[in-house]
Amino acid sequence: MKVIKTLKLRSVLTALALVIAPGAVVVGTAGEAFAVTKISHATATSMFQQVGITWSSSGNCSNRNNSTCTSFEQLNLATAQGAQTLKRASGCALNITGGTETGHASGTYSHWNGYKLDFAKYTCVGNYIKNNFTYIGLRGDGAPQWRSGSGNIYADEGNHWDVLYYNCGGC
Repeated sequence: MKVIKTLKLRSVLTALALVIAPGAVVVGTAGEAFAVTKISHATATSMFQQVGITWSSSGNCSNRNNSTCTSFEQLNLATAQGAQTLKRASGCALNITGGTETGHASGTYSHWNGYKLDFAKYTCVGNYIKNNFTYIGLRGDGAPQWRSGSGNIYADEGNHWDVLYYNCGGC
């Protein structure tokens, strides 16, 4: 009986993911506290284009296994939605310079695992973050951090913003 319930829940989550973002995949089991929805590079770029977010890479590529590329393969749906929320709320130009490609720090809430994006530093977005979010101190590596009302963390890494999306930011 438990197997049937698990399969039914997984089917519902998969159907929900397809309604939210075509091409999305639900990762996790029914017993886990949170199911993370992964999306493809194509789905993410479509979502970013819808709101005017741009992206760039030093290698002019999107290969997840190349550190000079900017990839969105296996990005969490909530991360993509969080970027859309930031764009809509701030009205600022946003250019993503880092996604899920190799070469970033590891850990559960990492770029590779779909939780983080890097944004180019523009005065507009920096002012928005500093004026609307709560300063929470320095990260272990010395980067100053701000927390949004929804709990996402914005770290100033000097030449870019490193953003950790736990959720979509009120999407």
